[in-house]
Amino acid sequence: MSTLSQKLPAPAEALAPQGEPTPPVLSVRDVRIGDRAGDREIVHGVGFDLTPGRTVGIVGESGSGKTLTCRAALGILPAHFEVTGGSIELDGRDITGLTPAQWTELRGSTISAVFQDPASYLNPSIKVGAQVAEVVRVKKGAKRRAARHEAIELLRAVHLRDPELVYGQYPHELSGGMLQRVLIAAAIAAGPRVLIADEATTALDVTVQAEILDLLADLRERTGLALVVVSHDLAVVAQLCDEVLVMRQGRVVERGPTHEVLHHPRHAYTRLLIDEHEQYGLDKFLTPQEDV
Repeated sequence: MSTLSQKLPAPAEALAPQGEPTPPVLSVRDVRIGDRAGDREIVHGVGFDLTPGRTVGIVGESGSGKTLTCRAALGILPAHFEVTGGSIELDGRDITGLTPAQWTELRGSTISAVFQDPASYLNPSIKVGAQVAEVVRVKKGAKRRAARHEAIELLRAVHLRDPELVYGQYPHELSGGMLQRVLIAAAIAAGPRVLIADEATTALDVTVQAEILDLLADLRERTGLALVVVSHDLAVVAQLCDEVLVMRQGRVVERGPTHEVLHHPRHAYTRLLIDEHEQYGLDKFLTPQEDV
């Protein structure tokens, strides 16, 4: 068993008795999010279930509510936003009413996230390996030497060449794709069951984006990590996601298996998104589906 496999949860089939459905690790049920500053509701009843080893994609235009929904699941809504209805359950536990201390304990160890601009989430004056090792020390109580060893193994697990060298480098010495891999290493350091990737490949060129998507798929398949992928790029969703939610103006206008939604869209907005993306090569990910 690899070092990474030892750190992360078992694959989905090992988490439930044979023949029984695997319980969702993340359940978002009719979630509503309000803006106290404007006294208005921004997200209107979003819901989905996510089981280990599966990937849910959330797509939509800027301001559609997709990022707010994920931030609610992470307990990091902006100060004047709040969950006003519905529930969010992580491993069967309703997390919408947790205290700040409880959220701090939960984030990283059960649910984690990777965002769009990796450089803004790393301290420029501290070597990247030390920052990953600090997560291991804080979340797992490891001693300094053990944390360093584990951090190097994590950098190796996210397919960084020469992880010992990368460990000793500063953020400005790494490319955007390398920085995103470092952030993924930090995000999985404490063995979370859910990873939210919020526009995690948006700022990367096409080749590096493909490498990061392959890495996320590899982590999911080998460890049972459950993924939520937030993106405006339907090609990303087509590559990685089992199910997709299409959001517009705070509402889910369409949802279903990815191949079904992208091949047979029912809502006019979904069709518009597909039409807009076809000119960028979406069609190569939309392989013909056999009739059942």
